[in-house]
Amino acid sequence: MNTTLDFGLGENADMIRDTTARFAREKIEPLAARIDADDWFPRDELWTAMGELGLHGITVEEEWGGLGLGYLEHVVACEEVSRASASIGLSYGAHSNLCVNQIRRWANPEQKAKYLPKLVSGEHVGSLAMSESGAGSDVVSMKLRADRTDAGYVLNGTKFWITNAAYADTLVVYAKTGEGSRGITTFLIEKDMPGFSIGQKIDKMGMRGSPTAELVFNDCEVPDANVMGPVNGGVGVLMSGLDYERTVLAGIQLGIMQACLDVVLPYIRDRKQFGQPIGHFQLMQAKVADMYVALNSARAYVYTVARNCDAGLTTRFDAAGAILLASENAVKVSLEAIQALGGAGYTKDWPVERYARDAKLLDIGAGTNEIRRMLIGRELIGAN
Repeated sequence: MNTTLDFGLGENADMIRDTTARFAREKIEPLAARIDADDWFPRDELWTAMGELGLHGITVEEEWGGLGLGYLEHVVACEEVSRASASIGLSYGAHSNLCVNQIRRWANPEQKAKYLPKLVSGEHVGSLAMSESGAGSDVVSMKLRADRTDAGYVLNGTKFWITNAAYADTLVVYAKTGEGSRGITTFLIEKDMPGFSIGQKIDKMGMRGSPTAELVFNDCEVPDANVMGPVNGGVGVLMSGLDYERTVLAGIQLGIMQACLDVVLPYIRDRKQFGQPIGHFQLMQAKVADMYVALNSARAYVYTVARNCDAGLTTRFDAAGAILLASENAVKVSLEAIQALGGAGYTKDWPVERYARDAKLLDIGAGTNEIRRMLIGRELIGAN
């Protein structure tokens, strides 16, 4: 029986789903348990192969090596990658959307020619650095300084919670060049720039294998050629990308929920108690019904917002709403998956405990659910 609702996403999205799902099933899923257990980022095994499929450049124009498709296709790809490994889905989203898509949108032609081809091919890994240990939701309070020199800028300070940091070749970094919200500028940082280094590596509860670390800038000299977008216009660059970031990363949670159903449905058909499969009990049927509805209601919202992104019609509160619904539903679904498996679900012999640990991140990352609710409420009410 087909348990997948047809959302009518179109030929391109269906093609991306089929191609990505096949690759994820054959190449990512066999590595998923090791990725989590060893906190291992399999760059050599996956990154260029994903580039060969076009996954890193879904939203990038063909002239820069991309597929020239939209955010809907990007969400679908992120969903299928995350269905096999949410850790790889997170690193993929940080690379292909937070870094690559921002360069696509804001870089000048010379910067695009220099950075996009290797990022799109997977030869290079990308990252974005916004947060600091004391500046998360209040990003304008960042302390990383970029002071003007005759040849460009000198950066001093740190960034924290940075996905892909230790492996990144190219990083989109926000730093203070003035005061307040009109004193932030975006820089393109290369891993070998003198004065730039990787600091503390962060050991996380979930999303293990998606490397997270601190960035350290100690008199790091950055030329004018590496300023991306307008000087002191970094908040505009940053905020303009958040809607797309939230929409694409919501695909991770869709993938986690589908992975939960992939495990739970066969299990409750086979597992017997009191002389019959536990799936025959009404309480268990209600549980999987709730899981299925949670997944597809989130899909409907996320896919619609992605379509609106492609049409230039998205709203900030709906991008926040889509990831809010997807993140909270994924946590609930993953916990129900553990419950459905009972004692087995609480062991590392089954992947559902990993799904729960992974799902929790996006209640917090890309803006906490508290911030999302505040944003939605404020926008709807029209408050400043």
